Amino acid sequence: MKLIITILTTGILFMSGCAAIKVRPEAKGVEIVKELPDKNRCEYLGEVVGSQGNWFTGDFTSNKNLMVGARNEIKNKAYSLGGNIIYLQELKNTNAYESLGTTNTTAIGKVYKCIDD
Repeated sequence: MKLIITILTTGILFMSGCAAIKVRPEAKGVEIVKELPDKNRCEYLGEVVGSQGNWFTGDFTSNKNLMVGARNEIKNKAYSLGGNIIYLQELKNTNAYESLGTTNTTAIGKVYKCIDD
């Protein structure tokens, strides 16, 4: 019985590692942009890095979940800094040696608090 519980628990934990990192409800309004925000309307707050996947779970996580998870992590971190805009500087996909494809996605951005007109 203990073996069955251990196997089921391991399976559940393994499968949950394949899901995208969830965006916190309060961070859903954080916007990711590709152009530098207007410095007259925005205050720079810091840099954030978000990542999803690793050498073990990456082959079992869809490319979509890798991308969405990295994006959601930077949104969560930007919200924690008090920001509402992320200027996306870089988005990288990497793969581990002998992997089946992308195993990790990392997003790097600068966080700003911008005022609406």
